[in-house]
Amino acid sequence: MLRIGQVAVVTLPEEIDVTIADGIREELFALLDQGASLLVADLSKTEFCDSAGVSALVGTYRRASASGSSVRLVVGTPAVQRVLSITGVDRLVDIFPSVVASLAGTPAAATGLADPATATADTDGGA
Repeated sequence: MLRIGQVAVVTLPEEIDVTIADGIREELFALLDQGASLLVADLSKTEFCDSAGVSALVGTYRRASASGSSVRLVVGTPAVQRVLSITGVDRLVDIFPSVVASLAGTPAAATGLADPATATADTDGGA
């Protein structure tokens, strides 16, 4: 965890499932309770997130909103991006391609970056 003033950046594990989701929720809630006005949940290395993990993220968003704080998610894998898209979390919480972008406040959607779940490579060199 990195804390700069009222900004907290938390790196979440490779897998978030029912066995650890409550602990993650408690950790994120504690940071909000300690006065974080911006909480960045870094899921850039997270490969799997089940419904309990999604619930923890949504609960954190709701707690932050109620206290006037913000939550931003950093997503780096297509699997997690897909789960957040299917559940609608990507329409609730701003999602960023990197921690740097999240701190700058420019969501992936605003930059015109393709959804990593549907992005395709340019294999013909742009011809």
